[in-house]
Amino acid sequence: MGSMAIVVLVLVVLVVLHPCVFVDAKTTYIVRMKHHALPSEYPTHHHWYSAHLQSLSSSATSDSILYAYTSAYNGFAASLNPEEAQLLRQSDSILGVYEDSVYNLHTTRTPGFLGLNSDFGFWEGHNTQDLHQASHDVIIGVIDTGIWPESMSFDDTGMPEIPSRWRGECESGPDFHPSLCNKKLIGARSFSKGYQMASNDGYFGNPRENQSPRDQDGHGTHTASTAAGSHVANASLLGYARGIARGMAPQARVAAYKTCWSTGCFGSDILAGMDRAISDGVDVLSLSLGGGSAPYYQDTIAIGAFAAMENGVFVSCSAGNSGPNLASLANVAPWIMTVGAGTLDRDFPAYVQLGNGKRFTGVSLYSGQGMNKPVGLVYNEGSNTSSNMCLPGSLDPELIRGKVVVCDRGINARAEKGGVVRDAGGFGMILANTAANGEKLVADSHLLPAVAVGRITGDMIRHYVRSVSKPTAVLSFGGTVVNVRPSPVVAAFSSRGPNLVTPQILKPDVIGPGVNILAAWSESIGPTGLDSDKRKTQFNIMSGTSMSCPHISGLAALMKAAHPEWSPSAIKSALMTTAYTQDNTNSSLRDAAGGAFSNPWGHGAGHVDPHKALSPGLIYDISIDDYIAFLCSLDYGIDHVQAIVKQSNVTCSRKFADPGQLNYPTLSVVFGGKRVVQYTREVTNVGAAGSAYEVATTAPLAVNVMVKPSRLVFTKVGEKKMYTVTFVTSGDAAQTARYGFGSIVWSNDLHVVRSPVAFTWTRL
Repeated sequence: MGSMAIVVLVLVVLVVLHPCVFVDAKTTYIVRMKHHALPSEYPTHHHWYSAHLQSLSSSATSDSILYAYTSAYNGFAASLNPEEAQLLRQSDSILGVYEDSVYNLHTTRTPGFLGLNSDFGFWEGHNTQDLHQASHDVIIGVIDTGIWPESMSFDDTGMPEIPSRWRGECESGPDFHPSLCNKKLIGARSFSKGYQMASNDGYFGNPRENQSPRDQDGHGTHTASTAAGSHVANASLLGYARGIARGMAPQARVAAYKTCWSTGCFGSDILAGMDRAISDGVDVLSLSLGGGSAPYYQDTIAIGAFAAMENGVFVSCSAGNSGPNLASLANVAPWIMTVGAGTLDRDFPAYVQLGNGKRFTGVSLYSGQGMNKPVGLVYNEGSNTSSNMCLPGSLDPELIRGKVVVCDRGINARAEKGGVVRDAGGFGMILANTAANGEKLVADSHLLPAVAVGRITGDMIRHYVRSVSKPTAVLSFGGTVVNVRPSPVVAAFSSRGPNLVTPQILKPDVIGPGVNILAAWSESIGPTGLDSDKRKTQFNIMSGTSMSCPHISGLAALMKAAHPEWSPSAIKSALMTTAYTQDNTNSSLRDAAGGAFSNPWGHGAGHVDPHKALSPGLIYDISIDDYIAFLCSLDYGIDHVQAIVKQSNVTCSRKFADPGQLNYPTLSVVFGGKRVVQYTREVTNVGAAGSAYEVATTAPLAVNVMVKPSRLVFTKVGEKKMYTVTFVTSGDAAQTARYGFGSIVWSNDLHVVRSPVAFTWTRL
């Protein structure tokens, strides 16, 4: 039994929202078993799982099993009480028991900005039409809130027959008929058992929700159409951003896996969605959701993504929206593409004109008319101490009727604050950031005239209101503005490194467009997502790393179409080493949080460049065995490694001396108490035969970098070459610096293969 491979047994246990109903509360657990210990008398693992549960507890039944996993995990999900979970911990077949996690969605002119409207000249011998033709065979699985199948973004006009290898299907539901799928939207499934068990005795907690793939939230429709939406002319959000809407890979297929519900995305449901997507035959998995940092063997997404990678599936995940705080990343496993967010060259400016003549610029997606004359301006006028936040019931209608109200950002939703002002009789709103949000701005489709401003502007407006007897304001709206400079800029909300789980792996990997993204929307909900918003729109503008993630998922689909033989890590390497770090003013990328220059903890390798990624010159490939050696270098027990890898014969006989030895396209050097750190990398020539590359390096003054050899010559395509890089820090560097950044660049006349390097001397 000790040599048997690990299975992950996910035990989903009821989270009792109404404790008066039950005596024994049920909780969600992830339990790992020795999968290959299957006794011969059981025809399937499912039979064994059921019998094993019932042998441990008289209260466990066959109905306790919610999911039986096959591809992402070798295990199952079940509903148990804490006593039953404890019995499992004592079983010889059990390798570990961990509580399940609830994950959250990461949301707060794109193709043209990325250059996808022009020809892909670098894909030798082929044109854009050839690339899109090839992408007909690529399938993107989207793990999210479901799909609105009637959207024109999923129109299948001109699409050829569905690939014969596809094993997925469209499930029926109370509000979803399988006939709603087509040659574009080729799969739609829902997974809700974990959510139901955590929502009042197995029932849906929200009356609007049905057990079906239909998207009642909008998020899943938005992300799916961003990745692979068909061309839709004259698309806009109530007139904003009008133009042609299309996904990154408009000819690729889409399969929707609904795992997220009104209270979040339960790990057991996410796992079931990933499990089915892998067995259905997707090529790319896109997950715009995440949780906090955890060891990889406790991270449902990381474990499911490893299984996907083993099956040749590229996995793209959002980095999180907890920036600009350092060490705020989610989804940091090296086999996952971790995507941060940047801005487009498009904006939606709005203006505040104060009675003292000062004029400030903010953002808004309000679709009505601006104000033609000044009105009174108030702040913190209400019946309780929360009136500055514009919480429900906090405003005094007698004091704010017909006026513009300054609302501090925070606690409740941004658009909800406008609804509170409107319901109390207010005419408009200035949504002013505080220190908690800094200069982070998000444009919203407000229910009344409203402008969002940063903290500095907000402080000046608040001071004005307090310092004059009759303050006034005029709000006006600038519509859609393009060719904004500088762009891209790293979004203030985009989560930042360093990577707390594995500091030797630099994260995020790249940034992509994630601010004010126009994409398809669910017509079951208004653009603000508020119940009080009765407006219906076919498209919506949203911000978040949720929006940047599907951009990279779509680009990965194009890469898969162009290079079907490439591994997920090869595609990832191409997107990373060709990313750019200069904006459209030829300056280094800047950080929206403060306006200073960004660094690789904010933008990773840089902003994706799909043209160059199609022909990167060199790639850093990583095998499954390399990932296993990486996991073995993390001081995990063999059971933990087997839980991720699922193989019974993993022994950790091969492991890296340092996790940073993984053949990753970027480098993160953690000196700690050491003065010298040395890594070896291997690159594969995917350019022309006879290519030669010279190396150049940059580093902080306190670090000396030596690369051997300094020149690489490849006689044939597919040839591999190794190089060693040695970093030596000065003796007093730890006293004068905490962190710094540099780069290693291999280049010739055709290609620039860039790897950023992060240096840390002390743990942050």
